[in-house]
Amino acid sequence: MKFKASIDIMPLEALLDPQGKAVSQSMDNLSLTEISNVRIGKHITLYVETSDENSAKKIVENACKNLLCNQIMESFTFTLSPS
Repeated sequence: MKFKASIDIMPLEALLDPQGKAVSQSMDNLSLTEISNVRIGKHITLYVETSDENSAKKIVENACKNLLCNQIMESFTFTLSPS
């Protein structure tokens, strides 16, 4: 089976997010004062060909932990859907 993985990687809440802070300040400059605490991360989409959903989850988790996400500074979540 083929699965589509949608992965979101975000900076840890305890860490500063300079990009998010810059965007938050720009929101003020654009009179969008209702928007605050912007956090900027990454979204990755990939496809996994494997026999079942559990195997696909393990493969995606392994890819996130070993390559896509720096777990010292970031966290990740993902969803799988049949493709």
